[in-house]
Amino acid sequence: MDPESVDVTAGLEGFLAFFLLAVALYFLMRNMNTRMRRMAYREEQDDKAADGGSDIDDPDSSGLQDGPDLG
Repeated sequence: MDPESVDVTAGLEGFLAFFLLAVALYFLMRNMNTRMRRMAYREEQDDKAADGGSDIDDPDSSGLQDGPDLG
């Protein structure tokens, strides 16, 4: 048996490990997208509640808030 003629491959175990990692990554990304979407929705709702439900047509709501003078 010549050592140079032996091919070493990952085989079925390597494929299964890689496949399971890919499936786990898919579910983690799906979960992250759901949470990010939910977080953006909640932030939008909080902004609406903080503005008192004012509409965009309100001339006083420029979207900018005056903060403390730090300089």
